[in-house]
Amino acid sequence: QVQLVESGGGLVQAGGSLRLSCEASGRTFGSFAMGWFRQGPGKEREFVAAVSRTGDSTYYRGSVKGRFTISRDNAKNTVYLQMNSLKPEDTAVYYCAAAYGMASVSSGYNYWGQGTQVTVSS
Repeated sequence: QVQLVESGGGLVQAGGSLRLSCEASGRTFGSFAMGWFRQGPGKEREFVAAVSRTGDSTYYRGSVKGRFTISRDNAKNTVYLQMNSLKPEDTAVYYCAAAYGMASVSSGYNYWGQGTQVTVSS
């Protein structure tokens, strides 16, 4: 069992940056691949990025590649999502999730945080 708590969301102007954090409880954080998903208003939840257990492998959806960076610090039980050059279409509730294996679909994840709102104004 692992509990996930996101933080770092907020309101930012287009072109700005935010860094999301997701802290996990428990001592098994390093056993999980981690992912970020988002759900915009009136939209389905979609995959954003994933990182392997050790952090040496990452994967992104195409629309965020080159702008977002996922990373993790296993000593701090935390995964991050650095978001640069933000666009209004990035507006969404962002969720972190933990999986036993790296995945790019929500069904591949076993544990979810409560989400943090990111709003990008034009």
